[in-house]
Amino acid sequence: MKRFFMILLVLLMVITSVPCALVISASAADGDIASEDERAPQQEVGQEGLEPVYASDLQDGTYDIQVESSSSMFRIDACKLTVDGDHMTAVMTLGGTGYLKLYMGTGEQAAAASEEDYAEYQEDAEGAYSYQVDVEALNTVLECTGYSKRKEKWYDHQIFFLADTLPQEAFAPTAYTEAQPARLDLADGSYTVAVTMTGGSGKATVESPAALTVTDGQGVATLRWSSPNYDYMIVGGEQYLPVNTGGNSVFEIPVLTMDEPFPVIGDTTAMSQPHEVAYELTFDSTSVQMEKNSSPVLLIAVIAAAVVVVAALVLTLTIRRKKKA
Repeated sequence: MKRFFMILLVLLMVITSVPCALVISASAADGDIASEDERAPQQEVGQEGLEPVYASDLQDGTYDIQVESSSSMFRIDACKLTVDGDHMTAVMTLGGTGYLKLYMGTGEQAAAASEEDYAEYQEDAEGAYSYQVDVEALNTVLECTGYSKRKEKWYDHQIFFLADTLPQEAFAPTAYTEAQPARLDLADGSYTVAVTMTGGSGKATVESPAALTVTDGQGVATLRWSSPNYDYMIVGGEQYLPVNTGGNSVFEIPVLTMDEPFPVIGDTTAMSQPHEVAYELTFDSTSVQMEKNSSPVLLIAVIAAAVVVVAALVLTLTIRRKKKA
């Protein structure tokens, strides 16, 4: 009987100790995360209106990229982005050596994660700490928490990988790919054509209809933006500068195709730093109209009529002079 009570007592102790252990564990986890008061002042990262850039949007390779951080205590001095198929990783070198490990997520998530999920630091020859992390997307605010060596707590931060700091060759074929203008079934002359633009934040627009000049079957559109802050465009792998010096930005660009969208890049200086923004333009062939007095046939007819009139006047004057003589 005594043995039975001893076993029962042990079982009770085990059962009652489980909730206590959970409470202790939860308290320990909460204690591992720095509170907002313990963190340095945070600032917003990223820019509004930027489209996320995923691994599928990029060419495989390793590239230098700039990364914004929400905290001056978590400064990222250098970063190498590696794209491999549908996966991206980054090796970030911090400006200090205060973090033993990083985790792509919040401190709460990090405290519940296992050791193999952490990015441990690697020290280089200069003593700087680098960490390799997975990157879900560029141009997207990402949570990144670091485990403080001195405080032994997780400190939450936000980081932002700037896609426009990548070299042009990093991007998958889009507006950077060389392309020849479409051959248009139009006589040489000046026209107008309806144009629509998609992409970006939706705030920027282009004037429609746009002027269209056709020479030897190739069209050049005069594109006027709704903003004066565009300093260049990229179309078919070529860079184009504005053709005006005042007012909203105006570009003369080749028409790569009619009735189907084609990619272009517009670089805007309206933000704190210049940003290349991806757009698509569509020119409507059914809307093409010839501008008045732009038809070569009409011009020839006008010239011919003028020649006839001049010839008639000369002939009349000649006859009158002969009669007087």
